Amino acid sequence: MGWVTTGDVVEFLEAAGSFLRAERVRNTILLTVSETARIHPEHDAAGNDAAGNDADPAKLPLFGWWTDAPAAGNGGNGGVVRGAFLQTPPFPVLLSAVPPEAAAELAATLEGRPLRGVNAHQEVASAFASAWSDNTGCEVGVHLRTRLYRLAELAAPDPPPDGAPRTPGDEDAALLAEWLEAFSIEVNEIGGSDHAAQVRDRLSYGGLTLWESGGAPVCLAGRTRQVAGMVRVGPVYTPPRWRGRGYASAATAEVSRVALAAGAEEVLLFTDLANPVSNSIYQRIGYRQVEDRVVLTFIELLLLLVNLAFRAGVC
Repeated sequence: MGWVTTGDVVEFLEAAGSFLRAERVRNTILLTVSETARIHPEHDAAGNDAAGNDADPAKLPLFGWWTDAPAAGNGGNGGVVRGAFLQTPPFPVLLSAVPPEAAAELAATLEGRPLRGVNAHQEVASAFASAWSDNTGCEVGVHLRTRLYRLAELAAPDPPPDGAPRTPGDEDAALLAEWLEAFSIEVNEIGGSDHAAQVRDRLSYGGLTLWESGGAPVCLAGRTRQVAGMVRVGPVYTPPRWRGRGYASAATAEVSRVALAAGAEEVLLFTDLANPVSNSIYQRIGYRQVEDRVVLTFIELLLLLVNLAFRAGVC
């Protein structure tokens, strides 16, 4: 068995798409991220940017699949696909369910690529992180534990909050980008996003909803494109001054309703396990647990020592 890697998302989807869709719920992030990369490629498969200039390979997305045939180097296509990964810098490696030994093998395959972490099921993430730490000498930390939920039967919030949903337009772009930035800071997102570009993309397919009360926006809820019959809700953000009034529940229910009306067969969302409020409210409107994942971060030893020294007042 072995890993095959490519910078070409179309090649990746041709090779691993059937594997990913066979368990589409568990592979929801891999499917939606790769579809977004296909629709909005920042670089071509040869590693050139929009102006035709060579790009730093370490800054290019990388995709791959694990097969039950010996890897014949990049570009090999033998065997049945048994696993998949992708990494879009500067975000962590995103890895499907694979045996721990395959995760460790992937860490060796990616040696030399600057990585900030791994997002996978606990056993898989731990195997990858342990191998990466052995190879690089980095320290490993737990960044986030998440839970995947699937919508069973949608229930409206009871009692409903005041206000109503509204589909935002270009005139709301600045506010939307500001709230997405605030959300990313609050959840301590690894890497960073071009929130203005994210807003433009989501507005293009109606992927953002504002909840308004008293004529003013009080909550934001997003959803992904429908991919393989699935839509994933998120992010959901309410500015602190308007929390505790049921706006997040209402906005999430509305986005879920819209996804179902548009033909989604599965509506999903992730929560932070450290946030009991969000885990509770989503269950009340009909979401049910599927599985848990973990995001582990990699900290270079030198950086760790500098940080410890700084905290101790040595430097």
